[in-house]
Amino acid sequence: MGSATREALARAKAALSAQQGQVDLTTGEQLFAAGRAIGDSAQLRAALADPAAEPAAKQAVVAKVFSGFTPAARAVLDSVAANSWSSSDDLLAGIEELGIRATAESAPAGTDLVSQIFAFGSAVTSSAELELAVGSKRGEPTAKAELVRRLLGGKASAQAVEILSSLVQQPRGRRISALVRFATDVVADQSGAIVADVTVAQPLGSAQLERLANRLTGQYGRTIRINQIVDPAVLGGIRLQIGDDVIDGSIAAKLHDLRLQLAG
Repeated sequence: MGSATREALARAKAALSAQQGQVDLTTGEQLFAAGRAIGDSAQLRAALADPAAEPAAKQAVVAKVFSGFTPAARAVLDSVAANSWSSSDDLLAGIEELGIRATAESAPAGTDLVSQIFAFGSAVTSSAELELAVGSKRGEPTAKAELVRRLLGGKASAQAVEILSSLVQQPRGRRISALVRFATDVVADQSGAIVADVTVAQPLGSAQLERLANRLTGQYGRTIRINQIVDPAVLGGIRLQIGDDVIDGSIAAKLHDLRLQLAG
């Protein structure tokens, strides 16, 4: 992520925060829709990502194309247009993140979006057929979104359905696992938490998970949301990933290191 994108995203997030009390599910839906519209139009994408264009001119484009959007969604898109992004891909990624944040912000109190999104990812990646149906590059975007809605109907919140159905429509080259990871990271961050992926050979008990979460919260100074991944291939021990930090204490990793030492 370039410095221009970091600054533009920070300002757009501030614009979203400024809409407190006005952000609802429609806000998230419209931001996702704007991302798809911009992604599907080379002309629109070039106009909004042009660093040489005047902010007012780009905001005029937003006003014309997205005139029917709510004031909250328009305010966020105005910020997106007013600032310079390192690339058009970064602009699309920024709108996607803002859509996730707005949708998460609209969730009723007590809604565990992180768990719902992660559960969907686990279900899809455990079935090659289902992963192909949801993640195929040849699949019709609206058909993939409808499949997500059918899979989650009555099992997840409207916010989880909106986030996941939107992501599969515009994956931008990412697999389902990467989409889910990105979504859970953003949703957690929106609530002031961070996600820790914990990979184990056998499921940890609730008491073990609680102790691990408390320990990590103390180390990172933020609430930790644990996504537990059961993978017999690790053999034993734990592989932990928090953002770019990876701690691999699995038996599989230790055996691999031993083989490298012996080979050397």
